[in-house]
Amino acid sequence: MPEIEHEAPPNVLSMDQFLVATVEAIPKVLESNRSQVRRTSQLLSRVIAGGGIIHAFGSGHSQAGAMELAGRAGGLIPTNRVSITDLVLKGLHPAVLLDDPLLERREDIGRELFNVSDIRQSDALVIMSNSGINGSVVEMAIAAAESEVPIVAITSLEHSYAGRSRHSSGFKLFEVASIVLDNGAPEGDAVLPLTNGQKVNAVSSITTAFLVQCVVAETIQGLVEQGVEPPVYMSANLVGGHERNLEIEARYLGRLRRLGV
Repeated sequence: MPEIEHEAPPNVLSMDQFLVATVEAIPKVLESNRSQVRRTSQLLSRVIAGGGIIHAFGSGHSQAGAMELAGRAGGLIPTNRVSITDLVLKGLHPAVLLDDPLLERREDIGRELFNVSDIRQSDALVIMSNSGINGSVVEMAIAAAESEVPIVAITSLEHSYAGRSRHSSGFKLFEVASIVLDNGAPEGDAVLPLTNGQKVNAVSSITTAFLVQCVVAETIQGLVEQGVEPPVYMSANLVGGHERNLEIEARYLGRLRRLGV
C-alpha cells in the first residue's frame, strides 16, 4: 500500500527552520571561539607530543560530546572517555546507581570518577556540560584543578550565567576551567519557538560536536608543525584499520578506556 503524505498542520515547525537556526549558529560559534580553539589545540598538541592523554567527560546528553572527542574514526587516538558507568564497570557501585535520573547532580560522583580515571598532570581533561551547573562536572573540574591538570570546558555561557550552581562551592564549570569554549546554545538549549512560547529542538549537541572537530583539526595541524606524526584513528571498517589502530593504542599502556559505548 503506498504511503500517503499528509500536509503538516499549521504552526508545526519544519526541518527547514531548524536547518536555518543551525546554519546561523555554526559560524557564530566559530567566530566567538577562534582564539580559545587555538589555545585548546596548543594545549592538546603539547599533551600528545609529550605522551599524555586527553580525557573527555560529559554527563547526560553531553556524553555525546565526549564520544565525539574520544575514540572515533578520524580523531585522536590518545583519548580516554570518562563515563559515570565507570563507577559500576570498575566495581565501585552496583548497577542500581545508574537508575538515579539526577545522578549527574551529585558532587561525590565527580570526585570518585576523577580518582579512578588515572588522570595525570601530563594529561588534559575536557569536560562537556551545556548548563555547567551540576555537581558532578563542577566537582570533577575542582579535583582536576587541585591536581594541576589543565581543564577545557565546553559549555553554554548563556545558560551558565542564567543558572544557579548545584555545587556546594557555588562555582560553575566555566569558573574552574583553564580554557572555556562557548557552544553558543541558549538558556534551555532549544532554539525554535512554538506559538505557546515553549521552545523545541536543542542545538548544543551539534555546536559542541562542531567545536570538538575544530579542536581536533587544529591539534593535528599543531602536531604536524612540531614534526610529530599525529596518532589518528582509521575507521575500523576499512581494510587494515582495526589492526593499525590497535598497534598505536598499545603505545599508551592500557590508559585508553575502550569499554564499548
